[in-house]
Amino acid sequence: MGHKTKKISRKQVNDFFKNKKIAIAGVSRNPKKFGHRTFKELSEKGYTILPINPEADAIDNVKCYKRVEDLPGDIESLLILTPKEKTDEILRSAIKKGIKNIWVQQMSNTDETLKIAEEYQKEIITGKCIYMFTEPVAGVHRFHRTLVKIFGGLPK
Repeated sequence: MGHKTKKISRKQVNDFFKNKKIAIAGVSRNPKKFGHRTFKELSEKGYTILPINPEADAIDNVKCYKRVEDLPGDIESLLILTPKEKTDEILRSAIKKGIKNIWVQQMSNTDETLKIAEEYQKEIITGKCIYMFTEPVAGVHRFHRTLVKIFGGLPK
């Protein structure tokens, strides 16, 4: 079964990227893993990234947080890149902490992810790849974004 996805708005995407400080749950120490590449890519685009990884004190000399609850209070955006079995627990923690903008990377969401958001009356971004919305879009993601745009899948 496919996971339900909800249409997202351009405003949700803009709000997510508005604050240049973004926490990312699921940043790997392994440079080949998606979580690590995303951490590097967003850092290179000028964002201050606060990585969350319960197994690391630092990643690439950047302080790592063990849990969402440990993040500073001024964090407004959280990207969840964790394996599915950890996603919903992190989502609940983020909502309880009051994080305004939550993005659950496609393939990290579960059948429960949207139900949890609805239970807390929280709008989240889910079922979308973060790389489709970062500028400039590079490589295979540029091609993918072009196809999505042609077939009407990017938010207005």
